[in-house]
Amino acid sequence: MSYQNIRVLPTTPHIGAEIHDIDLTRPLSPAVVRELHEALAEFQVIFFRDQPISLTDHEALATHFGEMHIHVGPATESKPLPENPAIRILHFDKTSTKVAGEEWHSDQTCAAIPPMGSILHIAQTAPNGGGATCFASMYAAYDALSPLMKSYLEGLTATHDGRRVFGPEAPVNSHPIIAQHPVTRRRLIFVNKAMTSHIDGLPRDESDAILTFLYAHCQKPEFHVRFQWQDHSIAFWDNRCTQHKAIWDYYPNVRSGYRIQIKGSSGPVMA
Repeated sequence: MSYQNIRVLPTTPHIGAEIHDIDLTRPLSPAVVRELHEALAEFQVIFFRDQPISLTDHEALATHFGEMHIHVGPATESKPLPENPAIRILHFDKTSTKVAGEEWHSDQTCAAIPPMGSILHIAQTAPNGGGATCFASMYAAYDALSPLMKSYLEGLTATHDGRRVFGPEAPVNSHPIIAQHPVTRRRLIFVNKAMTSHIDGLPRDESDAILTFLYAHCQKPEFHVRFQWQDHSIAFWDNRCTQHKAIWDYYPNVRSGYRIQIKGSSGPVMA
């Protein structure tokens, strides 16, 4: 795809691109917004450098893609901003005992309608270069399955249990294991180790074996991009077709920022 208003540099063959020649502290033209939509659809996660945005700027970027999503989990390592619960504070330092997102996951897939995407702005990074985030393409993971495995998985659903992560009041919902992206129409794997408890309708030992295979398959490094944060970097990922994992290798240093999530328009659709 050709981009006329932004400069797009792919980071790996399967996932990720850095976006340049853009200033997110200023209003965006309709043409730039259109190309950001196209870049997110094409690359699944897009990265920005040197963007010292305010919370108002952060909200403005998110609203170009939809309404803001309120987190469904009552107990999380990220905390809501008191004056706006759609904005989550991600601050970790020497007092932290754990951080958000250390397991491979897609965000809040326990919800009936999971968030469409997430925009994370890290204002302060650890001085030792730690705190990277890894992202995985569930398109690439699906494409690499054998034809027989694809055929077997299509039509199956799995339960995503938020109580495993967020506590007893979190939602529980079933979603297709092989879903179709609503924009690109590409097929993808939609299970993740943090949220998925079992495959519906299978004995637990069979379900566990298949899920263990899928988790290991999705964690293959050839499907991944690893983003090394710098102060005032931004990552914007499509939650419908990616997984991600935070690397906590910077203790006792500080890593601090804010995240806004965007509402999904519907639950995952079976391929």
